[in-house]
Amino acid sequence: MIRKTFVMKVYPDKHEEYEKRHKALWPEMVQELRKHGAKNYSIFLDEDSHLLFGYVEIEDEEKWKQMDKTRINQKWWNYMKDIMETNIDRSPVSKELKEVFHMD
Repeated sequence: MIRKTFVMKVYPDKHEEYEKRHKALWPEMVQELRKHGAKNYSIFLDEDSHLLFGYVEIEDEEKWKQMDKTRINQKWWNYMKDIMETNIDRSPVSKELKEVFHMD
């Protein structure tokens, strides 16, 4: 199991919309995430900085990287582009974080 963490940014006036869309996450998106080895996936919001902190456990790095190319993931990125910072390909602007401590 590999632990991955990352930060993204939601627009200041879109906090509620971001949460609303994730509470209604499409079942086919959940299925595809699981198919690509994702487990124990959480996203947290710092309302002051508008930063999103993501945590996910994956089985395999290469398998996980293939998730970006799926039809459902591309559809999700398109759906989310109006409420958060995104790249030209509509993927979220995201920065991976280095793990410096872990305790089981």
